[in-house]
Amino acid sequence: MSDPRLTDLLQAVPALRVKTDPADLEHYGRDWTRRWTPAPLAIALPGSIEEVQAVVRWACQHRVAIVPSGGRTGLSGGAVAANGELVLSLERMNRVLDFNAVDRTLTVQPGIALEAVHNAAGEQGLEYPVDFAARGSCSIGGNIATNAGGIRVIRYGNTREWIAGMKVVTGTGELLDLNRGLVKNSSGYDLRHLMIASEGTLGIVVEATLRLTDPPPPSNVMLLALPSFEVLMQVFSAFRERLQLEAFEFFTDRALHHVLAHGAQKPFEETHPYYVVTEFASGDEVQEAAAMAAFETCMDNGWVSDGVISQSDAQAAQLWRLREGITESLARYKPYKNDVSVRISAMPAFLEETQKLLGEAYPHFDVVWFGHIGDGNLHINVLKPDGLDDAEFVSQCEQVTKLLAESLKRHEGSISAEHGIGLVKKGYLESTRSVAEIEMMRGIKRVLDPEGLMNPGKLFDA
Repeated sequence: MSDPRLTDLLQAVPALRVKTDPADLEHYGRDWTRRWTPAPLAIALPGSIEEVQAVVRWACQHRVAIVPSGGRTGLSGGAVAANGELVLSLERMNRVLDFNAVDRTLTVQPGIALEAVHNAAGEQGLEYPVDFAARGSCSIGGNIATNAGGIRVIRYGNTREWIAGMKVVTGTGELLDLNRGLVKNSSGYDLRHLMIASEGTLGIVVEATLRLTDPPPPSNVMLLALPSFEVLMQVFSAFRERLQLEAFEFFTDRALHHVLAHGAQKPFEETHPYYVVTEFASGDEVQEAAAMAAFETCMDNGWVSDGVISQSDAQAAQLWRLREGITESLARYKPYKNDVSVRISAMPAFLEETQKLLGEAYPHFDVVWFGHIGDGNLHINVLKPDGLDDAEFVSQCEQVTKLLAESLKRHEGSISAEHGIGLVKKGYLESTRSVAEIEMMRGIKRVLDPEGLMNPGKLFDA
């Protein structure tokens, strides 16, 4: 360990684990974007809050930037360390610390995987309802840092709604204990919510108290084939009016093509241009009849061409795989991703405008759409052709993103629905936030991170 700063770090924090092997630097220095060459100084793996605080104080002393790291499943470059930063990985801090049956809360360390949280809540007969496909590898700390949403936002909301309290180490090494699990707390600014979605730029989440809820009622899953893009919102309205929706997810024929090539089972004999997978409460004959009534209404109006309803948990999982397997099936193509949102009421006009924009802008690219239509969130994946240079591909896509950002501004939407801003989208932040808001964000960062060492360059330039 030739760098004298690292020698000082181990003297300051003797029990700290530090990795400097090239393979580790590459592995921990990037997220799923793969657009930047990782070049961290080293990887620090603390095992306690006290060690996190000591690392931050060392960083302040030596003017070393810190990139907090969880599961690194992000898609916006928020966990990239490409400029000699110290990656502070929280993967060793991955335990359940406490369950409170009266408050119905689960206190966990930030490196615990979302799936492990689900299992821990289930062991108590309760549910932590935030869920998405990366549940096995993403961490709670990362979920909080981006206010992650997922497939059940339509019923349960984003991560923000389920954080009862948290402990955060600021950019000076100070430990903040925020909200402490209170249900009601009107004693000034709620700094807990300020930390959520801050992408590690204000501090490092070192503990979180999560709200739990009752398990959902029995549910069923239906896959719908749609004849055209224009009927999507009519189908959503028909199902939302009659059913208690858990999820309502949309994807295109191109998305299905890639998931099937990745090993999923083909749902229909014919290929249709658009699909919806929806999950809804279905615990009795009344709810089952309502589901069939919604389906028949859509068929009678020509909004749905075909459909299948799950008859078992295994079949429900097969249907969900068609939606949840999309991101993994596209990974080898190095897709350029947009993750945008508008109000649900603005969705029809925005979808129509966006479909036209993408059709004109990407005539020769494979564009894969999918999204959480029930909460106004759309994911756009542009796949890189094999013969096209990476930089040229990104350059072409950036030109279209500028147009997309302008459209979002007209529709009062967001350039980032649930993946954060990171490095990828910070040039488009002004399409979502005013100049005054961004300057206030900078001021807040200067208070909590006066040396500017917490994940610098992410979200905005200081």
